[in-house]
Amino acid sequence: MTDGLLDVVGIGNALVDVLSHAEEDFLVKEDLVKGSMTLIEADRAESLYGAMGPGVEMSGGSAGNTMAGLASLGSKGGYVGKVRDDQLGRVFAHDLKAMGLEFTTKMEAEDGEPTGRCLILVTPDAERTMNTYLGAATMLTPDDIDEDQIARAKVTYMEGYLWDREGAKEAFRKAARVAHDAGQKVSLSLSDSFCVDRWRDEFLDLAEHQVDILFANEDEIKSLYQVDDFDQALQHVRGHCEVAALTRSEKGAVIVSGDEVHIVDADTAGRVVDTTGAGDLFASGFLHGFTQGMDLHRSGQIGALAAAEIISHFGARPETVLSKLVMES
Repeated sequence: MTDGLLDVVGIGNALVDVLSHAEEDFLVKEDLVKGSMTLIEADRAESLYGAMGPGVEMSGGSAGNTMAGLASLGSKGGYVGKVRDDQLGRVFAHDLKAMGLEFTTKMEAEDGEPTGRCLILVTPDAERTMNTYLGAATMLTPDDIDEDQIARAKVTYMEGYLWDREGAKEAFRKAARVAHDAGQKVSLSLSDSFCVDRWRDEFLDLAEHQVDILFANEDEIKSLYQVDDFDQALQHVRGHCEVAALTRSEKGAVIVSGDEVHIVDADTAGRVVDTTGAGDLFASGFLHGFTQGMDLHRSGQIGALAAAEIISHFGARPETVLSKLVMES
């Protein structure tokens, strides 16, 4: 499938997730900041991987998780991200294509950087602490942007984590330009409050001038505007982009667009096992509703439903067909 209209194209760091349970003292021993995402080099990735308990390996990456959620909801999507032509890279590509997603990004040669991986430690309170070795994901450049694919997508969705590498930044800007030239929308997830701290000025500029739909959680949006109060952040962002979808964990989400403000309750029916991917899947549900012409409140409800499914089990890919859950809701 390489033609026809697409609902969403996701651009992100193509990573394989390695998830493992860990006690708090393991984080202390390994000098890890609980709840954060830290970029690590190959040798640190190897030593931490060796110290972790038994793990589950699955295709991941923030935008990759969002696209998997969209596929489960029945949306048509594509993905742009770099992997090496190695075992993990081939697994990653196979997973995306098996979901029905377009994935045509050229793989890095076998002698290049290995496919990136994210080592995720989940503590008993369901918090996740992530250590990411980007590997081949750092090789993304503007040449990897398929202009025809971007122009066919109603929304081009990008993860803020991409901002840590210059080539990926340029790829991001090129895709945004192509999308807008084609009359389509651009969406950004802020990804992580530490990421926002690193790139605040550039993210503010993006929110104001290039992004139509912004996703952030409470910590990220407060960090972006350097305020202590969520309502203050809300007032700042509503004048900056067309739609802001802001998640607040168990408090649900707030969707703002100009004078419209929608409060969306969290879906609290299930058990919280692992919060990995909650924000990614909220974006899946919201973008599915948005691209299918639903109103902002209903789009937010589908986001909450998708997030609730993902936190009810280990891992950041849906275990239940999300379209079925939406039909039953």
